[in-house]
Amino acid sequence: MSLYIFSAFIFLLALQRLGEVFLSTHNEKAILARGGQEHAPGHFRAMKLMHLCWLIAMPLEVYVFERIFTWYLFIPALLITIIGQFLRYAAISTLRDRWTVRIMTIPNAPPVVGGIFRYIRHPNYTGVVLEILAVPLLHTAYLTALVFSLLNALVLYVRIGEEEKALAHENNYREYFR
Repeated sequence: MSLYIFSAFIFLLALQRLGEVFLSTHNEKAILARGGQEHAPGHFRAMKLMHLCWLIAMPLEVYVFERIFTWYLFIPALLITIIGQFLRYAAISTLRDRWTVRIMTIPNAPPVVGGIFRYIRHPNYTGVVLEILAVPLLHTAYLTALVFSLLNALVLYVRIGEEEKALAHENNYREYFR
């Protein structure tokens, strides 16, 4: 029974991510209309593929390897997942129409430094890191948690570097964070 509940949770998480893609697409169009541009799109396909495979791998690992549900792992994993969701939605809420899944800037617009960004430099990415680690552990899919945490670290290494470079060039980002 727990496999069905876990699979339903993953399905709802996939729907949530799909809704975020629609929000991002709307915001991307608005940014482009304001003279904005996308930066470093090359890594985006790898990032999308990694997230899709993560969503598939979790229930697959639980089913194929017959992972046993355990409360002692579920409770901390759930708390970490909730923290991850909070961080991601705090970032989305703070960035409002500037939030996208792509790296985009609006020339000469000051970087967002209020809200959650007063406390954490990359709250959205921190939330994603926590979710990629914790969500598989809700049902003991520890291989998925490990493999995709490592893959996500590689993707974020590239992405954060590219994002900070774009923000420094277009929005005087480094001056705001001195």
